[in-house]
Amino acid sequence: MAELRNPQYSKSQHFSSDQLPRSHKVVKAATAVTTGTSFLFLSGLLMTGTVIGLAVVTPLLVIFSPVLVPAVITASLLFLGFLASGGFGAAAVVVSMWIFRYMGNNGRNRRGYLPEKSRFKFAGKGRVDG
Repeated sequence: MAELRNPQYSKSQHFSSDQLPRSHKVVKAATAVTTGTSFLFLSGLLMTGTVIGLAVVTPLLVIFSPVLVPAVITASLLFLGFLASGGFGAAAVVVSMWIFRYMGNNGRNRRGYLPEKSRFKFAGKGRVDG
């Protein structure tokens, strides 16, 4: 009952950033500085490693470029061929399923109408009178 009258007795205390104790602010700042410094150091190491790796690999790429460029072109054409083959195969399966369903319904669509009747029904709607 005292919790309802006095908020200081509540079990969970919620502080805004202005009401935090000084020790919490110090720990928060120390954690932020430590984490930021660590990430900055790691990004510097990664950048240094990338530059060194590029300096080592660049002469090899220049020497082997007459072999690598056709190899990359061939590999990309192979990949695109397999991708197109899979796409056409999937399209063929979808078309085959549609034909199977169309023939299974005696040539009727989902609503039970024959497509030929629809074609004749709408054939005269596109003409311009005048």
